Amino acid sequence: MIARHYLFSFRAQSPEDYSETTPQFVLTEHLSGTFLSEGVIFGPDGKMANRFTARMVGDWQGDTGTLSEEFTYSNGTTQSRKWHLTLGPGNSFTATADDIVGTAQGTVSGSTVRLSYEIILPERSGGHRLKATDWLYLTADGVIMNRAEMRKFGVRVAELVATMRPQ
Repeated sequence: MIARHYLFSFRAQSPEDYSETTPQFVLTEHLSGTFLSEGVIFGPDGKMANRFTARMVGDWQGDTGTLSEEFTYSNGTTQSRKWHLTLGPGNSFTATADDIVGTAQGTVSGSTVRLSYEIILPERSGGHRLKATDWLYLTADGVIMNRAEMRKFGVRVAELVATMRPQ
């Protein structure tokens, strides 16, 4: 394991860094209902590789929920994903989806959420298996900012920046 103080930028943050931030991110509240998402994906060279819009719908029944996502990309492709979320002890949760290897591990801390997982890209995008870390940052007006980093063999190959606006 790499010591955190040797990391910079994206990888240097931890849930503890945000434990005192507000408003408190409550998964069953803030990932519920309909969202419009707009985002940009950057490739390994740092240049914009694609843009997208997405309609997301979150629904919870007790400690389990789903987040359905319908993406439309600027290159004309579309994609659907359905996350299955389960609240765990403390501030933890798990998530699964068809293109996720195994189970994603999540932590809620203050106004943030961190989700770590391994994703398999669609064949049209190379079919690569990437390690991903998503950070969600809740703003005072309820908008969620999403920043994600994807790595292969420890090298950053993509970054995503998006907004999720409640509708």
